[in-house]
Amino acid sequence: MPKRPVAVVLASLLVLSACGADPGASGGKQDITVWLMKDSATDDFVSRFESEFERDHPELDLKIQIQEWNGITQKVTSALASTDPPDVIEVGNTQVAQYAASDGVTDLSAKVGELGGDDWIPGLAEPGAVDGKQFGVPFYAANRVVIYRKDLFEAAGVAPPKTRDEWLAATEKLDQGDTQGIYLPGQNWYVLSGFVWDEGGDLAEQEGDKWSGALNTPEALAGADFYRKLQALGDGPKDSDEAKPQQTDVVAGGEVAQFIAVPGAAKLVAKANPELADQLGFFPIPGKTAAKPGAVFTGGSDLIIPLASTRQDGAYAVVKALAGEKWQVELAKAMNYVPNRTSLASAVGDDPGAAAMAAGAVNGRATPNSPNWAAVEARNPIKEFLTAVLTGADPATAAAEADKVITQALNSGA
Repeated sequence: MPKRPVAVVLASLLVLSACGADPGASGGKQDITVWLMKDSATDDFVSRFESEFERDHPELDLKIQIQEWNGITQKVTSALASTDPPDVIEVGNTQVAQYAASDGVTDLSAKVGELGGDDWIPGLAEPGAVDGKQFGVPFYAANRVVIYRKDLFEAAGVAPPKTRDEWLAATEKLDQGDTQGIYLPGQNWYVLSGFVWDEGGDLAEQEGDKWSGALNTPEALAGADFYRKLQALGDGPKDSDEAKPQQTDVVAGGEVAQFIAVPGAAKLVAKANPELADQLGFFPIPGKTAAKPGAVFTGGSDLIIPLASTRQDGAYAVVKALAGEKWQVELAKAMNYVPNRTSLASAVGDDPGAAAMAAGAVNGRATPNSPNWAAVEARNPIKEFLTAVLTGADPATAAAEADKVITQALNSGA
């Protein structure tokens, strides 16, 4: 990954300062360019934020540019290596480590306190921190919940469960006749990750500068065993993920009691089968005890500031505003997201899907914080491991094979 030496950045800043030059100034105002990703916010949200931010910061001229996800990794990498990058960039929460490895991202550790960092949801805060430094500021989050058929639960005499044991018992009772107790495809590795984390394990572990796969551990194998028990209470395929076939299409067929997805999936089911629109409810993925919901993979975005930006103060003002309470609540309501702070969960309480998601987000996690994690997902031996477990292979042997691939991918270039 190309790197821009810190000395060069500092030298350019000194030259600009000495000359009184501001490369981002126009009409007496300082231009602040922000890259936000497509569909991360509504057009109305973006428009209102621009207007109110410029009203509150008359010296700044905000220019928000919407980017496509396709090809964004290379585009951000190139921007971080340039002499005049955008001032703020929205990036996927699991991508922060990769970008921070370029030495082109501003360290915001000193700002964590005033940004409310003690209250950030862990699934965004943790991947934003690399080697003890906070490079990414949580922007928004989303995570999976259980979407269930209220009518089928009522007919079976079961209520939304609070623990894993209750979940298995309820699902077994629901799995009768033509009704699947749960639709869980065999390669939904995000769901597996939560079960592994609940057991105290992880997908990979770091020791010093080296990483190693961690599926062949008692904790990860226990998580896989729970996955096996739950998956058996439905007819989900053992050798494909939730997109093959699209699980919302399967659920729309009317013979599935529950499935695991982000809350927005319920709208897709209702669109395909309007008769189910009023029958879909939500609950957090249950944990091992009722004291805490199950661990979930937290997807979402962080905000970073390129080190080469000569407009650091203006960039930080944008980050502070977007990560602040007002705009976090506005964004969560507009997009059914989880706000970046646990104390703001009540702000989405009127939406049952978002409320269930926010309740689960307090136990959110992210994938191992390695700049090479994308290489693991590209090969994804975790999916193959799951299929092996579900089709009768020895779990430890399958885990050891997957760990070899994970270890090699994470240490490539080390």
